[in-house]
Amino acid sequence: MKAKKYVVLNPFVGEPKKSDFTIGIEESLPALQENEFLAEAVYLSVDPYQRWQRDLSYPYDMIGGQIARVIESRNDAYPVGTWVMGHFGWRTYTVTKPDDERFSAKLPYLYRLPDFGDLPVSLGLGVCGRVGNTAYFGLTEFCKPEPGETVVVSGAAGAVGSHVGQIAKLFGCRVIGFAGTDEKCEWLTKELGFDFAANYKTVDLGKYLDQNAPKGVDCYFDNVGGEVSSIVMSKMNEFGRVAVCGSISTYNETNPDKMKATVLQPLIVGKQLSIHGFLVNRFADRTIEGVLQNLKWIREGKIKYRETIVHGFENAIDAFIGLFRGNNTGKSLVKIN
Repeated sequence: MKAKKYVVLNPFVGEPKKSDFTIGIEESLPALQENEFLAEAVYLSVDPYQRWQRDLSYPYDMIGGQIARVIESRNDAYPVGTWVMGHFGWRTYTVTKPDDERFSAKLPYLYRLPDFGDLPVSLGLGVCGRVGNTAYFGLTEFCKPEPGETVVVSGAAGAVGSHVGQIAKLFGCRVIGFAGTDEKCEWLTKELGFDFAANYKTVDLGKYLDQNAPKGVDCYFDNVGGEVSSIVMSKMNEFGRVAVCGSISTYNETNPDKMKATVLQPLIVGKQLSIHGFLVNRFADRTIEGVLQNLKWIREGKIKYRETIVHGFENAIDAFIGLFRGNNTGKSLVKIN
């Protein structure tokens, strides 16, 4: 059997381009050995972090998570039909030995999905996977919101941001989100329960927060960085808490002058802010805890979600580019067939 895969040819400069990849390279797969299984990809994950890989040598196989189904097995713990989440990259088939891919301090490389019942298995890459865990652990471990506090979320209509705001509402907080279109803001307030949401491209963020967070901001979940984040932090209360999990506003920027924002240090010192940058891999050993908690909230109807699904393995780059143009609402995925 042969697998098709994506190979990244060179570093991304500015917005990723199709010419940065070789698409559909075929790779012959070895016969299964003891305790190995063969997995067929069903969904590929599309995430901002895939844009920012400085420690890999070019060319390299495109990284990323996928939901796959075991179609051949010599491992009793992973019989045929088992659904798994694996960081196998953008490829159609994978042969792997689970004993070699255990949880590590850096990455939950492979695990069986819990029973999602009548919910789609694609959630294993979204609200019941890496995305949901980023929101859950980032908010609860670093922001630690209390009932009645004000929480601001940037990139609020994205996969992580939309989830963060809903969890904050479950904790009894006042939630304000910033997104890139009026339609996304309407979704945040009318469907997801955000108290307020504004298009950061068309409003004066400082004045908006003065009006809708008159008592200041207690917690800020930062997905975008840049001047947006400087403005939000300027409105924070003393001892405010910030969780920083992304800086998508600068990922494709090549002009150094446009990568500058208001100096934050005086604000951090004067307000005695606690700021934590984090990667979800930090909580690798608690992956299943987060998955099950988010799954419980969804089954109870307490968390809603949206997926933006691009169909066809050959269209994965279009989904990737669209991520940085704001084309997605909620989690961005590629369905192989």
